[in-house]
Amino acid sequence: MVTNISHNPQETEALGEAWASELSPGWLLGLTGDLGAGKTQLVRGLARGLGCPDRVHSPSFALMVEYHGGRWPLYHLDLYRLNDPPEIVAAGLEEYLCNPQGIVVVEWIERWLPEAVAAWQKRLQANLASALPEVGAGLPHPCRLAWLQFQSEQERLIVHEDFGA
Repeated sequence: MVTNISHNPQETEALGEAWASELSPGWLLGLTGDLGAGKTQLVRGLARGLGCPDRVHSPSFALMVEYHGGRWPLYHLDLYRLNDPPEIVAAGLEEYLCNPQGIVVVEWIERWLPEAVAAWQKRLQANLASALPEVGAGLPHPCRLAWLQFQSEQERLIVHEDFGA
């Protein structure tokens, strides 16, 4: 489990850019956090780190945006408008979540994997250092979960952990 404090959008993007060197095709990056916590900023940095020339924006209304032109394809999903796994399947997004051909980033991952994300967040809140089997068991592999939280108007807490890497 890794903890970062971001003091501005540029630092959040720089973290995403650094993650681009750690991830490869087949990875799913699940993001959770309040509206405005910096999830899309993190994806902007990831895309920049992959060498993607496109402007990254939140896919809230499109549900999914594909970015090509970098080292690997980047698939950016936003599940905010969907309530649960059956709606995600009905929207045709399951193929990206279950068999990624590039790097898949999912904002609001708790809509797809509610039990696993809830168990992980509970463990984070309890400050437990050891992995709980029920967390990794419900996640696709390899997977990085990241939780972005407001600490103040100028600070965001970003905690992430890898599973199945």
